Amino acid sequence: MSRTKSGLPSAPVIWLLTDDKPGHYNQLKGLGNRLRVLSGASIHWIDTTQIKTPLWRALLGSAPNPDPDLPAPNLILGAGTSTHRLLLALRRKRKTRTVVLMRPAFPLSWVDAAIIPEHDRAKPSKTTLITEGVINTLSPMARLTDKPEALVLIGGPSRHYNWDDDLVFNQLMHLLKTYPDWRWTISGSRRTPEVLQQRIVGLAGPKVTVVDATQTHNDWLPHTLAASRATWVTPDSNSMVFEAVTAGLPTGVFELTACPNSRVANSVAALVERGRVAAYKDHSAVMDTHRKPSPALWEADRAARWLIKLFPAGKRR
Repeated sequence: MSRTKSGLPSAPVIWLLTDDKPGHYNQLKGLGNRLRVLSGASIHWIDTTQIKTPLWRALLGSAPNPDPDLPAPNLILGAGTSTHRLLLALRRKRKTRTVVLMRPAFPLSWVDAAIIPEHDRAKPSKTTLITEGVINTLSPMARLTDKPEALVLIGGPSRHYNWDDDLVFNQLMHLLKTYPDWRWTISGSRRTPEVLQQRIVGLAGPKVTVVDATQTHNDWLPHTLAASRATWVTPDSNSMVFEAVTAGLPTGVFELTACPNSRVANSVAALVERGRVAAYKDHSAVMDTHRKPSPALWEADRAARWLIKLFPAGKRR
């Protein structure tokens, strides 16, 4: 049976399919927030980890009913491989558009649109938007603080860089000594090696605040970014690099050796090449309070506007 589709209504109903992983959740939340602001959309979350979708339903586009209490969707967004079965199963619903937020293993023609970060190496098209990095929940700040406040975000071992505790710590110490008039907030992450974490804790003092990442609340990062003039991030923390850039802060990345053919490392290198972030050797550019920051990178807003333009408001049939 064929389905009838038209443009999105002026206030669409949007289902967000999540696999409950923080990175994928933030992509959906960032895009959903902008769609709500720009189109008056109502947002509804569906946890696909609680729904079993047989492969045959995905292949045939035979939709189960994930929640009978939800209003019928006009747009369904899925982020994360484990959301794909349900996304595909729902693709034949009447008056519904489906969008995948990554380069999937299935043909892109099976969904109505795709939003894919450039490090996934997909080709742009009328129905495929390529973004600089992954979408996040941050938005550009109206203005930067004049106070010399710097935020440091430390990640940990990953498959994208050769992690070196001593190298990271020595670069951090050099920043603290080179810019003694600045106040520093330093946070590790759940991936930060315990030995390095303890060395960082030992830096706490009148000018240095060390934050336990496991004790922070959901709004800690945007609030702290808003109070900062500059940010330093280890490049393995790809999402944090793009969040700092989205906020519009002068951002530098610590020096680590990239693993060969790493898509994440290549995306960070592209940011450096485009002047959106600075390499460690150019730390003075990040710490120059008189330098005008680069234009903010707000991919959630760009993607939302692209979807609204791709599916213009139309008469529902």
